[in-house]
Amino acid sequence: MRVSPRSLPAALLAGTLALAACVHVAVVRRPTSDAVEARVGVAAMLEHGAAAWNRGDLDGFMSDYVPDATFVTGRGVVRGVAAIRERYAPRFGPGGVRDSLFFRDLEVDLLGPDVANAVAFYVLMRGDSVTSTGPTSLVVRKADGRWRIVHDHSS
Repeated sequence: MRVSPRSLPAALLAGTLALAACVHVAVVRRPTSDAVEARVGVAAMLEHGAAAWNRGDLDGFMSDYVPDATFVTGRGVVRGVAAIRERYAPRFGPGGVRDSLFFRDLEVDLLGPDVANAVAFYVLMRGDSVTSTGPTSLVVRKADGRWRIVHDHSS
């Protein structure tokens, strides 16, 4: 097919548009300084909680929750830090079994200036063996200069 010089710009435009429709363009967003700060802060909160858990400090572990936090379990919703604490207390008492805790694969999505959604995997270990692992989804809020858990859904 021969293209006349007059229709060449239109043919080039049509060809470019057809090619553009076939090309997948990935947009890479660089994290803002707020998003980086949120990830660092949430990671520090999880490290703090894991360290408190591992040394048997239930009060330290619970300090990462706001007073009116909710915790979603397979059995329902636990409301308030006192009720969440009560759920964990047997693991910290005499004879309680509390394997070592750490978190991996943290993702933090900043939802607002002081609110984020964090997704990670918790890992419980006894010696060299993983005894439990699963996803955790946390809505966290920055309060008094540090990130704290508002809603916790761990499976």
